[in-house]
Amino acid sequence: MARRSRSPRPLRRVELDFLDTAPVRLVFTLGIIAPPEAVYRALAVDTESTPEWFAAVKSARRTEVGRDVGLAGGVRFEETVLVDEAPKRYVYRADTCNAPGLRALLEEWRVEPVGPGSLVQWTFAMDGPAPLRMLMRVLRPGLGRAFRDAVLALDRRLAGVG
Repeated sequence: MARRSRSPRPLRRVELDFLDTAPVRLVFTLGIIAPPEAVYRALAVDTESTPEWFAAVKSARRTEVGRDVGLAGGVRFEETVLVDEAPKRYVYRADTCNAPGLRALLEEWRVEPVGPGSLVQWTFAMDGPAPLRMLMRVLRPGLGRAFRDAVLALDRRLAGVG
């Protein structure tokens, strides 16, 4: 059975305070060997290479104000970058999405030096109707695994980059 593609629709344009006030706020952290500059470059500059290390991302390209991202299952986002502080912080807001129910989404990536490596933290802040909020809390372990697998794949990809 073919999936019907849903038209993108506008989401609420939240700002940085949403990282603290979102109804659903999931935070994941992992230490890796790659240096912060290389990790940040992969997150914020080499957008098109994201599918090579983040399995859930099927396409990613830079736009004038942010990124256009396609996920497995056909979900698409148009994003605006709100913070681009190399090599430590990258924050973007989803402005449109074709997933049903999602009202607002903001993601933050922090990269801190730890010895020669990095501590990578991803904050996923979202809002939607109660059933979607509950589902996202239930899916937390899966999102955590996806984050861990992606960051470890990125670390392997960046091995030797300094």
